[in-house]
Amino acid sequence: MSSEKHSTKQSQQPDWKFEFEKHWKAFCRKSADYFLSRKEPLSLPKIGGIACGGLLLIWLASGVYIIDEGNRGVITRFGAYSETTQPGPHWHLPMPIEKVAIVNVEQQRFIEVGYRDTGRGSKAATIAQESLMLTTDENIVNVRLAVQYQINNARDYLFNVKHNEATLKQLTESVERAVIGANNMDYVLTEGRSEIVAQIKRDIQAAMDDYKAGIIIASVNLQDAQPPEEVQGAFEDAIRAREDKQRLINEAEAYSNEIIPKARGAASRLLLEAEAYEAEKVAKAKGETERFEQLLAEYEKAPAITRKRLYLEAKEKLFSSTNKVIVDAGQSAPQLYMPLQNPASRQETSKSPEAQITGEPAAIDKSNGQKMAGNALRPSRSKP
Repeated sequence: MSSEKHSTKQSQQPDWKFEFEKHWKAFCRKSADYFLSRKEPLSLPKIGGIACGGLLLIWLASGVYIIDEGNRGVITRFGAYSETTQPGPHWHLPMPIEKVAIVNVEQQRFIEVGYRDTGRGSKAATIAQESLMLTTDENIVNVRLAVQYQINNARDYLFNVKHNEATLKQLTESVERAVIGANNMDYVLTEGRSEIVAQIKRDIQAAMDDYKAGIIIASVNLQDAQPPEEVQGAFEDAIRAREDKQRLINEAEAYSNEIIPKARGAASRLLLEAEAYEAEKVAKAKGETERFEQLLAEYEKAPAITRKRLYLEAKEKLFSSTNKVIVDAGQSAPQLYMPLQNPASRQETSKSPEAQITGEPAAIDKSNGQKMAGNALRPSRSKP
């Protein structure tokens, strides 16, 4: 909608050239009709006066000029600046008194440093004298730069700097060499491109403002930055080596991030186990101490009974862990050998599914069997 309104507005603007030509033709036609309608012949002085008047009118009419949209008119009077006119119809004192120079202030202009673009789809030609630059680490890089600019002050553009485009190109090359020479090769070719372009643009604009050239830098584009073709292969090898180095560093950091938490966890686990072992041993020692103190009290009350009970408990504990039982029935009687089940086989039986299902009754039978065996081996305390 906005574009339609803009186009309608532009179509409504009068064509000043067409209007001037129309009025001039009407004036000429009326003048011819006036002279043709007179019956008396004109004298020579009158003809001379009319000719001089016509020439004067033509001379004055030559001062009419029209400034198109996007342009500015710079008027000079005897070579000195007079004024700057805006778009539209204007008149100035005709030559040789005043002259007008029309400057396009909206046109985007370009300069190329280090290459020339033919514009026919072919590869741009590299200018070695402009593109080869030395970095701070004494390496040579091939840099191609494009600068886009436009005129923001027509008076300054025409009067302050001579050969504006050539001056801008030489200044751009000088600033570019200074910025590239202050950085190393890796920074120029990799992560420093945007910062270098921004710095070049700032320096060029500052220099143009000092010159009062009437130019504003719209953009600076780094078309390409590569090492020279003679060392391209070695440079690619160096890049691959740098990438391998970074990859190995990343892998080492990943391994470190993986193994260090595990080591810390294992260390914490060992510390906790040591603390638990310490607590267990301390508690067990305290329990043994309390048990011994209670046993001592009982021993002091009945030493013989307590000694006998301790002997029997030790004997029961010793015989419960063996798979053979020898019963001494006397010197003349034969010794009885009673083979019991292997403790290892008992553990396997207890781990079998059937033992797990009937685990509780088996435990009861085992405890009952141990009690019965203990009672059978325990000597009777009753007197014969």
